[in-house]
Amino acid sequence: MSVRTSRTRLITAAASVALAAFTMTACGDNGEIKSAGPAPSVRFTSFAGAPTSPAADPAAPPASAAPGSAASKPAANAPANASPNAPANTSAPKAPAAPAATKPTTCEGSNTKTTAAPLNRPVNHMLLTVTNTGSGICYLHGYPAVRFGEAQAVPPVITDSKPQAVVTLKPGESGYASVNLSSTDGTDGSNGHTVTSLAVYFHGPSGNESVGAGANPALPPKGVYVDDSLKVTYWQQSMDDAVSW
Repeated sequence: MSVRTSRTRLITAAASVALAAFTMTACGDNGEIKSAGPAPSVRFTSFAGAPTSPAADPAAPPASAAPGSAASKPAANAPANASPNAPANTSAPKAPAAPAATKPTTCEGSNTKTTAAPLNRPVNHMLLTVTNTGSGICYLHGYPAVRFGEAQAVPPVITDSKPQAVVTLKPGESGYASVNLSSTDGTDGSNGHTVTSLAVYFHGPSGNESVGAGANPALPPKGVYVDDSLKVTYWQQSMDDAVSW
């Protein structure tokens, strides 16, 4: 047998052995084709090229950190630059300071209102009423220094009418004094005449000086009659005490 013939036979025999091995591997007892090994991994893609496999893509970022997710957004009420560990501001707002109390002062024309009203009883008397229009307490010291018309001097005070304490007026309260305009029987007075204007001035704590602004209460249009017996009472806390002189 020649060498060429022997080589041909060897090649044919090897091919037969390989075919028999393939047939044994690929076919089972019932003739079904079986896989000779693990199937290669196949990855399907959708139209947009995104993986359709339900398995998560290992290259994708975690859902909690994905852009636009709720976990990646700051809290709606949190300041943009707030530190996550910063304590909450629980301090209550400070209440406005209470206004300072007004210091007591002397009653005078700028913080009071003065009225003058002639009285029917007692006759020939007139009542002065001073009302505190300020925001704090004021004191009526001494007695009213009154000047009727063009008089050059103020009338004297009835010394027995002096109260035991200085008259104190809270805002809105009033103090009183009465003026004896003329003699009731016509024998004690002289130089009687009618006046149509009145000025009232206020004493300070010493009782000798005039302080602050004066007042000019209106008199009746026909005026009032006065004579040399004109005199006044001290300031009183009540109207009854003022008109009792």
